[in-house]
Amino acid sequence: MPKDFDSGLDVRWCPGCGDYAILANMKKVFSNLEIPKENYVLISGIGCSSRFPYYMDTYGMHTIHGRAPTIASGLKLSRPDLSVWVITGDGDGLSIGGNHLMHAIRRNIDIKIIVFNNQIYGLTKGQYSPTSKLGKRTKSSPTGSIDYPVNPISWALGAEATFIARTIYQYGDHMQETLRRAAEHKGTAFVEIYQNCLIFNNGAFKYATDKEMRYDNVLELQDGKPMIFGRDRHKGIFLHGLTPRVINFKEAGFKETDLLYHDENTRESTLAFFLSRMTYPKFPEPIGVFRAIQKPTYNDMLEQQMEESRQTVTKSLEEIIKGEENWIVE
Repeated sequence: MPKDFDSGLDVRWCPGCGDYAILANMKKVFSNLEIPKENYVLISGIGCSSRFPYYMDTYGMHTIHGRAPTIASGLKLSRPDLSVWVITGDGDGLSIGGNHLMHAIRRNIDIKIIVFNNQIYGLTKGQYSPTSKLGKRTKSSPTGSIDYPVNPISWALGAEATFIARTIYQYGDHMQETLRRAAEHKGTAFVEIYQNCLIFNNGAFKYATDKEMRYDNVLELQDGKPMIFGRDRHKGIFLHGLTPRVINFKEAGFKETDLLYHDENTRESTLAFFLSRMTYPKFPEPIGVFRAIQKPTYNDMLEQQMEESRQTVTKSLEEIIKGEENWIVE
């Protein structure tokens, strides 16, 4: 039951924060997975999102700024039986923690990375973050940010993540399905969650959450199916050469088979990268699974390497440390 994962501690997020929805849905997902409760571990860095381990009745660690992936990597390699989740934000994970996050992803360590993206630094009271829009006016950029923002999905693709997905805090069923698939993936799973900061960046994702607007601004990816969206499902994505275009395919006389189809399992990441570059307002923003492939995990390769070493290495530790060549410095 979801209540089994409730720590009972007072939740100290601002009233109306999108993190509440993520917390509620995470409890539901964990309660439905066939994983013993004592095998869950949540590891966070610093930020509003990083309070998450306190509110889940699992094992967890609230670590230091940006370093959650390093702690999670070490834990998973030493205890491969555990389900290890990194909870981070766009500031914690993609700024000071960007280097650590990138290397955890490229190694394909079997951990789940959940990035709460509100496009702002919320805990420190409203400075622009790595994902803030160009020109964003904040306390630290009163005349507008001149930093080009990070695209988390493109970034994860560049690091060769084997599972990449996006969901939105108000889409409960979609979030649960996305988190379930991330949990079941063997290898690094990277999930970006659009999350509203009511106090410092309210309405940043209104185009994707407003009931009247979202049908024309969100494209739900479905593996093996054409990319169709719109309230009346009359719009689609058509690939013109190497450029995606939005068309009213019914008025234009196109058939569904003329549209671009999604394939999340292709090993070549070109299609996923195309999709990651589709952003509002020019395009509907894709949600769902961008990429889901399998390749050997760092965990499995490390275990294999250690076993081979046990079989072939006959020297003592002292002999290995001294090595075969020695120098005397006088």
